[in-house]
Amino acid sequence: MSSGRVSRHARRRMIAAATACVLSATPLAPHAAAAGDAPYSETYRPQFHFTPEKNWMNDPNGLVYYKGEYHLFYQYNPNGNSWGDMSWGHAVSPDLVHWKELPLALSHDDKEMVFSGSAVVDWNNTTGFGTKTNPAMVAVYTSAYKNGGKQAQSLAYSTDRGRTWTKYEGNPVIDIGSKEFRDPKVQWYAPTKSWLMTVSLSTEHKVQFYSSKDLKDWKLLSEFGPAGATGGVWECPDLFPLAVNGDKNNIKWVLVVNINPGGIAGGSAAQYFIGDFDGEKFTAEDKGTYTPPAGTVVQDFESTDFGTWTTTGTAFGQGPAAGALDGQGAVDGFDGKRLANSFHGGDGATGTLTSPSFTVDTPYLNFKVGGGRHPHEPGTVMQQGPPPEGTLLADFEGGSYGDWTKTGDAFGPAPAAGTLPGQQEVSGFLGNGLVNTFLNGDSTTGTLTSSEFTIDKKHINFLIGGGNHPAGSGNPTTVELLVNGQVVRSATGRDAEALNWASWDVSDLAGRKARIRIVDDNTGGWGHINVDHIMLSDTKAQPVSQETSVNLIVDGQVVRSATGSNSETLDWASFDLRSYAGKKAQIQIVDMNTAGWGHILADQFTAAATPAKSVVQRADWADYGKDYYAAVSWENAPGGKRYMIGWMNNWDYGGAIPTSPWRGAQSVPREMALRTVDGKIRLTSKPVSNLMSLRQRHPATAAGVTVTNSSKPLIGAATTGKALDIEATFSLKDAERFGLKVRTGAGGQETVIGYDTTTHELYVDRSRSGAVDFNSTFPGVQRAPLKAENGKVKLRILVDWSSVEVFGGGGEAVITDQVFPDPASQGVQIFAENGTVKLDRADVWHLGSYRD
Repeated sequence: MSSGRVSRHARRRMIAAATACVLSATPLAPHAAAAGDAPYSETYRPQFHFTPEKNWMNDPNGLVYYKGEYHLFYQYNPNGNSWGDMSWGHAVSPDLVHWKELPLALSHDDKEMVFSGSAVVDWNNTTGFGTKTNPAMVAVYTSAYKNGGKQAQSLAYSTDRGRTWTKYEGNPVIDIGSKEFRDPKVQWYAPTKSWLMTVSLSTEHKVQFYSSKDLKDWKLLSEFGPAGATGGVWECPDLFPLAVNGDKNNIKWVLVVNINPGGIAGGSAAQYFIGDFDGEKFTAEDKGTYTPPAGTVVQDFESTDFGTWTTTGTAFGQGPAAGALDGQGAVDGFDGKRLANSFHGGDGATGTLTSPSFTVDTPYLNFKVGGGRHPHEPGTVMQQGPPPEGTLLADFEGGSYGDWTKTGDAFGPAPAAGTLPGQQEVSGFLGNGLVNTFLNGDSTTGTLTSSEFTIDKKHINFLIGGGNHPAGSGNPTTVELLVNGQVVRSATGRDAEALNWASWDVSDLAGRKARIRIVDDNTGGWGHINVDHIMLSDTKAQPVSQETSVNLIVDGQVVRSATGSNSETLDWASFDLRSYAGKKAQIQIVDMNTAGWGHILADQFTAAATPAKSVVQRADWADYGKDYYAAVSWENAPGGKRYMIGWMNNWDYGGAIPTSPWRGAQSVPREMALRTVDGKIRLTSKPVSNLMSLRQRHPATAAGVTVTNSSKPLIGAATTGKALDIEATFSLKDAERFGLKVRTGAGGQETVIGYDTTTHELYVDRSRSGAVDFNSTFPGVQRAPLKAENGKVKLRILVDWSSVEVFGGGGEAVITDQVFPDPASQGVQIFAENGTVKLDRADVWHLGSYRD
């Protein structure tokens, strides 16, 4: 069976994965800095989150405190604003708030890229790199070798407080011959007077522990995993002790394992385990066996046929499957003896399986789902009809490119006749020819540009496939529309060889002269593009569904949907039916995908009063937002404090966020603690206290405000702004949802920060937060479990020029999300839905810049 999983090395060459064709209606970097903008004042430049002056940044690395400075190293591309040439950038701070960017620390070279790792101070000169009076700072990093892709652990050292570095001549110090072995976190383990390394076997979902006396010779101690969420690679592990509820006689160890994809909000996230470490082995606390809510089973697929459920196509066969089918890996996690399995005929088969109509009379529909991760996308159709009527600009038939002009070697002498040598099967094109830049594999580059034409219809439609490398990512695989030589529209593929329709609305460009340019500037994974049938039309072409999903259909529309996680193990999912009570509905299981993991598994549909929880939902998360990844902590912090920071981005769209000349920010550093919440030990976090030093003047304050079924400004002009620190306490009344809206304004823009009393969840809704169209996975709602305490909900909200960080309760529920609103959207509102809420008190401070 083919697999859709990719390694981090491949993923980061790809820049970002996406589930749909990415369309941009603006030049290369949407909403990028205007010409002449002063540094650090660009449209989306964070003011109190660290960003480099320019270029790409991702994972925080080498976090260590030494001689009055907190060091923040980070994954950095010194040569551009997209991932590549990975090196260690460097910044220092006296207080974890005010940062100074320093010159590049560890540079890539012709043999290796410098991937993530950690740094320690070698106080006892165990390495001999320094002296006891001037101990060396030692970086332990992953060498990502360019020849063959092997990953191994290496050393570099500095004797001048991290300003200059020397790579150890004996590198690497640990080499197990793996391409998926990375991100060492090293600390001094006093009981054995030795160094302890925590490092990831990423695709195996394991963490290994090693010991050394001198940082050079290492011995394997043990392994942990797989455990918890395993829907993506495990990266950037961290292990540290914390006192429970401040009791130094009750110490637990926390193992942080970052995962991508497969996080709680989709894509990248920071998962953690709590347990014990005995100097050799980490043992996570036993969370027991999960029992889903009881309910009424409406379909368990235990019969030999589908009964009253109807099928189309061939994917589901004549009846439920008794486990795995021919050519399929082992299938597990289903109940009983049978399940719905669309692997009949392999991933190439398609079809649907639909229930009879029923009346919604329970709050939730729980079920098990597995198979491919191909979510339902609104606006798609099940079957492709003929193209809309219009003017054909190019169909790449006839054995030549006609009057199109080429550069480079990616396009060959003529259009391709389909699949090229070494390529997965290409499908979805029309006729016998298409543009396909897989010539000689992903290694070739070039452009193909049309002759000039006049835009005389409302849309430009075209078929597109291949790699997901959007314009602005540095090495694009794109179709671009040029007007006066400027890129005014662009589109990229979705890491799939099946072409699908994309469409640009060009009604605002009517009468303008234009050209189409097809660009392949990428030599990494999925570094090619497929294009066919470019046409002008007054009708928008409808893309064909490529989903593998379980859908709830009400009034002919898909209102709830779930997909697999590229796994043959089924897991629980749940649809919230409450807003559809009394309505007629159908369940439809859909397989419209013929690529890798192009199948769906489903079982045990159960009507219930409460939702079932998946493994991902049952896992523990340091942050429930979309934008907190590669989270690691500082070593040697004063007072034994444990401070943590994460990359404020997500690999789903990290290469496409609309920022320039930099791309990537770090979260606010957070002080971590273990507290008992609802009888369970939880990892909690709060912004470092020194952040308050950026508060300007006295706060604007509101108290005793009651709101019923409405939204209204909070206080007024005194609270408007792009960089705010808000503390708010609400008393529950009867409102179903309530909270604050920030960055409100232009065109109805708003970022909603709310509390749902029906589900006991904190949530952030960024669907209307501003620029959200650069990737299909960006808009949406993120949720975190949070119980009210004594009838009250407390929130701490940090609003920056392009982010919100929300800390609920005592820091047990945290959501970090990027947002890209219009600079004019600066309002703050209070709201209540379906009832009344009382705001006991809110204090709003304006925050200054860390550079001041």
